[in-house]
Amino acid sequence: MKKLQPDLSHIKEQYSLSKDELTKTIEAVMLTHAKDRDLWVFAYGSLMWRPAFDFIETHTGLVHGLHRSFCVYSHFHRGNRKRPGLVLGLDKGGSCKGVLYKVSAKSAKSVVKYLIKREMVTNVYLPRWVSVHFNNKVVRAHTYALSRKHIQYAGKLNANKAAKYIRKSKGVSGSNIEYLINTIKYLEKLNINTSEFNDLLILAKTQSNLG
Repeated sequence: MKKLQPDLSHIKEQYSLSKDELTKTIEAVMLTHAKDRDLWVFAYGSLMWRPAFDFIETHTGLVHGLHRSFCVYSHFHRGNRKRPGLVLGLDKGGSCKGVLYKVSAKSAKSVVKYLIKREMVTNVYLPRWVSVHFNNKVVRAHTYALSRKHIQYAGKLNANKAAKYIRKSKGVSGSNIEYLINTIKYLEKLNINTSEFNDLLILAKTQSNLG
């Protein structure tokens, strides 16, 4: 019987994985996934519009018990340690609609390796399995939920404070404003209410214009 969640007890640092930790993290995830089974991946942020891996199916899916929130300080992709950005994480409570990708069994390990290297630039995001509902079905999917113990966990910031982090921050993947705009565009394609994020964008742009 497969374990419910990967054993990540080997991860000791808050920042980048060592080569040994990377190998052990990949192994930990794959030990919790049946070798001959296709892999489902649940995306709720940038993976929705930029997966950068091959997949054989895609659907809109719903996860219960977790919600999408701008609650993670970005020290790499959309900011840096001196000037952090603010990006999405899966936090406790509520529900989250996102994109579900089906990956062939033969590609599962290579996709997991790619996702770990992409999402775990720092260890604020941790791999876990979630139940995703779609088309009257429920599948077990691989995703990345945040660690509330991590220094990059921002918690629930008020809109003005969140906008201050987003308005001018940039990282290796681009500007934080661009990230917010892409999020809104893709969520609108999924018919998800984006009023809160639209208000955040207006605040960020207004603050930028004020200097």
